Amino acid sequence: MASGVACVALAIDALIGWPPALYRRIGHPVGLFARVIDGLEGRWNRPGRSDVARRAAGIAAMALLIGGTFLVALAIEQMLWAWLGRWGWIGVAAAAAPGLAVRSLHDHVRPVASRLAAGDLAGARRAVGMIVGRDTGALDEAGVARAAIESLSESFCDGVAAPFFWLLLLGLPGIWTYKAINTADSLVGHREERWRAYGWAAARIDDAANFLPARLAGLLIYLAGMGGWRVMARDHRHHASPNAGWPEAAMAGALGLRLGGPSAYDGIMQDKPWIGDGRAAATAADIARALRIYIRACLLLWIAGAIAWAA
Repeated sequence: MASGVACVALAIDALIGWPPALYRRIGHPVGLFARVIDGLEGRWNRPGRSDVARRAAGIAAMALLIGGTFLVALAIEQMLWAWLGRWGWIGVAAAAAPGLAVRSLHDHVRPVASRLAAGDLAGARRAVGMIVGRDTGALDEAGVARAAIESLSESFCDGVAAPFFWLLLLGLPGIWTYKAINTADSLVGHREERWRAYGWAAARIDDAANFLPARLAGLLIYLAGMGGWRVMARDHRHHASPNAGWPEAAMAGALGLRLGGPSAYDGIMQDKPWIGDGRAAATAADIARALRIYIRACLLLWIAGAIAWAA
């Protein structure tokens, strides 16, 4: 039944996503995690405290976040089964669907390709700036296209493969606990002075939670793109993340591109290594190709779940 829940949740998200009207009215469930994480960080990560104390506070914050999320999600799951009886799995799938980002990711990347194809570089920079953390104001067409493709491939793990994996494994508590962990990493799991000690636990736990899903994501992109294994096996380690390099390198190999490379963050250029050995001059057409690979990879994930459901 767990595979059935995961497949239905993936289908719900792909078909309707999180409606904009609903987002404007109540926000997104992940926003609740962000408020809790920011609140704890503001109280517990005080600059005057030692690194040891701040690391301990970060560990305590993650324990509270993970434990609280797991228990609340477990209670909701049990209530849905109690209320809906044998149809409880449909309710659980509906409650899990917002933890996936199949449609949202596609809908955020597609405008980058559209604006580049129309010759609107400024609009493409604004669009890609909504999904990446790097500075986008000075990016040329190739830089914008590479940034969009990198975000798409990395987020395939965070937004699709990993939530699906944890939903399949642990049900509703699994997917929402993963989303809490991933949100914490995105907010405090950084190497800057403010977060290095406090966010250590968030970053390490997120690495562990994504270890298997990232490799699954890379494999799915390889299969969907019908190529890229050699680049993925060789270049995944060039990424700063121990996990994000797998899907990004797979996408670089499938598209015959070089991704990564020097990028600016907060006005500081970082000399990141290249991933892949193809051309660096990515275009809007390459983003469109990447989106097609992404859709096929999502479909492969759904098919795998459906096979498990039918078995």
